[in-house]
Amino acid sequence: MPKFPPEAIRTIALVGHGGAGKTTLAEALLHRAGAVPVMGSIEKGSTVCDFDPLEKQYQHSLNASVVHLQHAGTRVHLVDTPGLPDFVGRAIGALPAVETTAIVVNAQNGIEMITVRMMQWAKKRDLCRMIVINKIDAENVNLPALLARIQATFGRECLPINLPADSGRRVVDCFFNPSGSADFSSVEEAHSALVDQVVEVDEALMATYLEKGEVAPGDLHAPFEKALREGHLIPVCFVSARNGAGVAELLDVVVRLMPNPTEGNPPHFLKGEGGKVQPVRAEPDPKKHVLAHVFKVVIDPFVGKVGVFRVHQGTITKDTQLFIGEERKAFKVGHAYLLQGKDFVETDALVPGDIGAIAKVEEVRFDAVLHDSHEEDHIHLVPIEFPTSMHSLAIEPKRRGDEQKISDALHKLAAEDPTFKVEHNATVNQTIISGLGDLHMRYILDRMANQYHVEVSTEPPRVPYRETITARAEGHHRHKKQTGGAGQFGEVFLKVEPLKRGSGFEFVDQVKGGVIPNQFIPAVEKGVRQVLEVGPLGGFPVHDVRVIVYDGKHHDVDSKEVAFIAAGKRAFMDAISKARAIILEPIVNIEIIAPETSMGDIAGDLSSRRGQVNGTDSAAPGTLVIKGQVPLSELNNYQARLKSVTAGQGSYSIEFSHYEPVPPSVQRDLVAQHANRAVAHAEEQ
Repeated sequence: MPKFPPEAIRTIALVGHGGAGKTTLAEALLHRAGAVPVMGSIEKGSTVCDFDPLEKQYQHSLNASVVHLQHAGTRVHLVDTPGLPDFVGRAIGALPAVETTAIVVNAQNGIEMITVRMMQWAKKRDLCRMIVINKIDAENVNLPALLARIQATFGRECLPINLPADSGRRVVDCFFNPSGSADFSSVEEAHSALVDQVVEVDEALMATYLEKGEVAPGDLHAPFEKALREGHLIPVCFVSARNGAGVAELLDVVVRLMPNPTEGNPPHFLKGEGGKVQPVRAEPDPKKHVLAHVFKVVIDPFVGKVGVFRVHQGTITKDTQLFIGEERKAFKVGHAYLLQGKDFVETDALVPGDIGAIAKVEEVRFDAVLHDSHEEDHIHLVPIEFPTSMHSLAIEPKRRGDEQKISDALHKLAAEDPTFKVEHNATVNQTIISGLGDLHMRYILDRMANQYHVEVSTEPPRVPYRETITARAEGHHRHKKQTGGAGQFGEVFLKVEPLKRGSGFEFVDQVKGGVIPNQFIPAVEKGVRQVLEVGPLGGFPVHDVRVIVYDGKHHDVDSKEVAFIAAGKRAFMDAISKARAIILEPIVNIEIIAPETSMGDIAGDLSSRRGQVNGTDSAAPGTLVIKGQVPLSELNNYQARLKSVTAGQGSYSIEFSHYEPVPPSVQRDLVAQHANRAVAHAEEQ
């Protein structure tokens, strides 16, 4: 396999909304470069990138897939990413692996939600950006209007580098050889606009341009790269992956104009923690110490754990000794691979710019930095900000004895997916899984069943309600029990007081004169804490309460720990019954991104859920960010509702804000449900 220096390597992430044609475009580029003899098809499940059985079933990319090709003496690594909102975390996770992000736009649908989001995320990571308008030969497309909308949304720096011709059957170059006619606009005008934009970043070149009126494309390479790095230019390419129009031209643009690892903006590496963090520059030099970043982890039932990484510095070969993050023990690279979809292609060396893989290294993890000396300990990338995983399900095994298998499966799935979360809620004794949407959860459950052979039943997670008191009160209980032998005796007097919301629980010992011996005070507190765990109203944890034990009685022979546990518990329940107890519910901040036209429907829907809108911001032309608050209990199935009122264009995230008392009608329902559960449990006994 020929070796490519960093200068002859390009890395491109194909990103954009679902249905834009990214996977088909990757297939067309592979075919054009001779990497595959025949183009695969989404419908037939024969593409290189969508090889997962569930991807073939859903007919959508669900994971970031890596392929490579060779063109004009250059190796190009392509990362094909999912475009469905539920899987956008996997697209974001791939951004640190590339110099250039190609945002693919469906010519029929125009600018969609993920189009906007990926432009923002790529800009935040200082990546060079280009826009690829796909499906230019489709019916009923208005390409001049789409280009105008792109420039209105993302800026006048979005300039066409080629234009469609012959009704989308081919494209004409506007940069290297600007001549010919196009379906709209003027090739000469497009060329002039490009040159005008590029020379603005180089004063000397601008002076030459103003004097002579022209600059040779060969003299524009360095300023072109600078304009890309600074976001001063975002080239727009037209293509039809289906009929091949513009595919060869896109390959030429990638190889001749997109940055190599020595030209792109450097990755955001940091060294140290806390206030001692210092930026570190990775040098794309094959002779320096190794620095590589793991941006994807796959746990394959046959291959084992696979780490997919981008090399930023140094060279990785077979037998290279590497450390993972701050691990003290190194591992030896058994084989170094390039990826071609599901296939592992063994290679002699991976140099800066290469995207490679290692297999059967159990310690490898997502976002880890691989390095070959302890000088690189404590180096990490600036953390990636992923969307909040807000769609949750409570799960339990369908078959007894599957608990450990389910736990292992969930652990492996979470290791692969940074937006899939697993937690055990001890408060309600439930295992909760969370992701970015209903489809994300369905995919996880399908993986558990198909790959790990475990099935679970699901239900919406129980809302973590709480109970508290609103008034002071006193409680008393005498526990006395005679069983023929030694008896049990303990008597407790206590007071309860409400605390400020969020204060938790305080236990105060004000017993005087040893009426309750010191050794039994912890038993009283233990009894009180038993009530804290399962409150008397709805069975929810009790918070924000101070309990003061001030009096009691004991018996020299019959007083035992168990007696004071029982007395403390009953005395506390007695006090709560008089202290005007209430149930609290969690209130969350919600942020919704949606089209402006959906504002009225969203505000009305939030109001019907006992929520309120606190403000709005403009995200992009025609798009609003709506901020508000709503009870968590009212958000069950909200994702589906939001998709309905926004025609699939809306997304939301939530974060906990505070607790508030539930309305009286809700409290009555919760108390009745708790009482019914108690009766049912008693009948089972």
